[in-house]
Amino acid sequence: MRSGGWLRHCPNVHITAVGTAGFLVAAEEYLRAHHADAWTDAAFREHFATTMFTGYDSDAAMARIASMNMLLHGVENPTIERADSLAEGHPSEAQYSLVLANPPFAGSLDDETVAKDLQKAVKTRKTELLFLVLMIKVLRNGGRAAVIVPEGVLFGSSNAHKAVRKMLVEDQKLDAVIKLPSGTFKPYTGVSTAILLFTKTSSGGTADVWFYDVRADGFTLDDKRTPIEQNDFPDLLARWKARDAERDRPRTAQSFVVPKQEIVDNGYDLSLNRYKELEIEEVEHRSPAEILDELDALEVEIQAGLARLREMLA
Repeated sequence: MRSGGWLRHCPNVHITAVGTAGFLVAAEEYLRAHHADAWTDAAFREHFATTMFTGYDSDAAMARIASMNMLLHGVENPTIERADSLAEGHPSEAQYSLVLANPPFAGSLDDETVAKDLQKAVKTRKTELLFLVLMIKVLRNGGRAAVIVPEGVLFGSSNAHKAVRKMLVEDQKLDAVIKLPSGTFKPYTGVSTAILLFTKTSSGGTADVWFYDVRADGFTLDDKRTPIEQNDFPDLLARWKARDAERDRPRTAQSFVVPKQEIVDNGYDLSLNRYKELEIEEVEHRSPAEILDELDALEVEIQAGLARLREMLA
């Protein structure tokens, strides 16, 4: 794509709870690696250095670290600000084409501190659900999101959990659920997590959902997180790019597709284990009588051996 065409389609990347800006740094590194020709366009360079990347964090120290991290990676003036993304007056303009997030979860806020527009969408104090609603709000139609959530979001039985999942499936286009192995975020937390990929449409569009079971991520799953050879992410990316072929995979495979109606019938449950089929290998066992006969024969051999030992000792 020519640089002018790239500029018209280049993303505005938004991070809620930006932390040290690790996701933003990864995004800019990806652009440099895969769209190096875009830097020949002066308008693109200006957009890249200023308005392309946005991040908010309620911790002032984190916001400063994130700003410095982006500067060290060649982004001169991104929008990195101290702001509570979930509080009243939070940044919520539907102007972003891409949201990447690993927001705080397993937390609970006071009703008084949560923005009224978020509470209107879903009545809850759970941060993981509120952040999901926020991400939908800040995306413009056609925008995409990749967000890491605790696994409980996928199957939680509260009205709020079901409402958010229904929102993703019915009102937007839920593309994929990627189950991560337990231990992915050790030593910080042992909570099981998953990645939700969705596109904002405001008019539905979910026909089916792609599921992938990541069993190895290139590191040991203990507190040390030592690099290992086993890594499912290259296979995940290859299958994601060829999703049309995934419809033919059986439910016993590492990845498969589930029709929307089946998800609706299961109360919008998005847990992979709900739909995965176990491949049970049939094993033929010997009859109890046969085993007892073998034990009897073994006992006879033992007694005969003991008798020979006694004769030798005598």
